[in-house]
Amino acid sequence: MSKALSIFLDQARAYLMQQQDLFGNTIYTEGAGKKPPDTRADTIPYPDEPWVSAESLPDLYDQIHECLKCPLGQTRTRFVFGTGNLRADVMFIGEAPGADEDAQGEPFVGKAGQLLNKIIEAIGMKREEVYICNILKCRPPNNRDPETLEMETCSPYLLKQIELIRPKFIICLGRISAQWLLQTNESLTALRSRTHAFKGSTLIVTYHPAALLRNPNWKRPAWEDMKLFMGLYEQSKKEKLT
Repeated sequence: MSKALSIFLDQARAYLMQQQDLFGNTIYTEGAGKKPPDTRADTIPYPDEPWVSAESLPDLYDQIHECLKCPLGQTRTRFVFGTGNLRADVMFIGEAPGADEDAQGEPFVGKAGQLLNKIIEAIGMKREEVYICNILKCRPPNNRDPETLEMETCSPYLLKQIELIRPKFIICLGRISAQWLLQTNESLTALRSRTHAFKGSTLIVTYHPAALLRNPNWKRPAWEDMKLFMGLYEQSKKEKLT
């Protein structure tokens, strides 16, 4: 293989990875926008199951951490529930655990998690002050994207976490978590730089830390997202005092 061809292929591979971070495997055409409302992301569809009436996060964990509702329950090492302040004002939501998270049973503990910790510190908070979790509680094989059935199955647990924590702000980390919670096929670019309402919280969309590690040029726009959050958070604290 010639050197020129090798350089071209490396550049093409990097470009395609960037496009996947932004848009996934979907090709967007003119006029693409929101899907019709889908109750899968808005309601808890298992009203008769005991965990629905859980009154605390520890109680919820006790009732669901042996879940085998989807095939991921058979392949996981550990159930990755979530971590942080049980009454956090701010909740970070990613898509799914990775290898490090699967091994330790805690979300965002690998390289992406280390970067997330730095982001949290940069906005004047500590990891212990916020709550961090994912849509899925089990790792997909080879860190592939979550499948629709898996998210349908696991979303009720996340919704119950949101119900119990009642965060003022939700920060979606990456395209997948944002599109799923908001039930839209809008691109990450379109969803960023504005606020969304979700379950009584103000929802802000930014890049997944893993994407920032692959594409350092996105760190600046990600910081703009955090500045948007900080302005709104400070405003909410002032309103609380008045």
